Amino acid sequence: MTLPPLRALPVFEAVARLNSFSGAARELNVSQSAISHQIQGLERYLGEALFLRQGRRLVLTDQGRAYRDQISSALQQIERASEDLLGRETARLRLAVLSSFAVRWLIPRLPSLQSRYPDLDVALEMTGEAPELSDRVADCFITISRSSRAFTYDLLYEERLFPICSPAYWERMADALGLDREERRNPDLVLTTAQIARFPLLSTTNIYGRPAGDWEAWFRDSGDALPGSARIQHFSHMLMALEAARFHQGIALTNDYMLSQQDDRESFVRLPGHVLITGDRFYIAHKTSRRNESTVRRLRHWLIQEATASGLMSPQ
Repeated sequence: MTLPPLRALPVFEAVARLNSFSGAARELNVSQSAISHQIQGLERYLGEALFLRQGRRLVLTDQGRAYRDQISSALQQIERASEDLLGRETARLRLAVLSSFAVRWLIPRLPSLQSRYPDLDVALEMTGEAPELSDRVADCFITISRSSRAFTYDLLYEERLFPICSPAYWERMADALGLDREERRNPDLVLTTAQIARFPLLSTTNIYGRPAGDWEAWFRDSGDALPGSARIQHFSHMLMALEAARFHQGIALTNDYMLSQQDDRESFVRLPGHVLITGDRFYIAHKTSRRNESTVRRLRHWLIQEATASGLMSPQ
């Protein structure tokens, strides 16, 4: 077996992660010259430049980036295997999650996780819709992406969009539509698309990647077209459209996890209208090779249990 200078590998990983020789020196508690010496030795062994200096910035070369991606995972596996044998498995776990899911559903439930597993330290990382699934980014992910065959995916939620507004705005709508008190309380009441279109529609642009894309899809799935006369207010994120609805500015389309708390259910009225299945599915994802780690298993179990208890997911 031919191996590179092993002492240089943690040094390279620290420099690559921190983009800094001095930062790596502080983290590893060695001199900056020692860091430089180790990197130079590794580059000589590999016959490739791993870093480039661009002014004051330190950047990985293409070869350095590829090498980092491969050895980072290997170093983490060595660390975990050693901790297992020593009986000191780390209880810290990095969970990467979409911002809206984190803010509206996950964070309010973290006290339950801390109560169940007080030794489990979960650090949250915000991601976009298609994060890089890699141990270098996080240990576990809540994601709609299934881009890596090396990962295991457990379904948490299949997204549905439905119209909501504030209680005060619903009363205004009901008055405008001529609904009496009995009709307003009728559980079988269903508003037509024409009735919905009479009021300002609060649109979240990034759901379908275009202005009014969410309402266009909702009307189309209902069997109608979005009227050209519809009054639409555009927002880049569902959190913003939800707040506009909270302050009586119109009707927004939202999903189940955005209204998962009791105070949310009291602040909004779910209008009796069509429900759109978007096709987006939210998964808890982790590397398959890590399925037997106790921290991963505990977090996975808790997330599935909470998703079921909150109604996001049907019981298995």
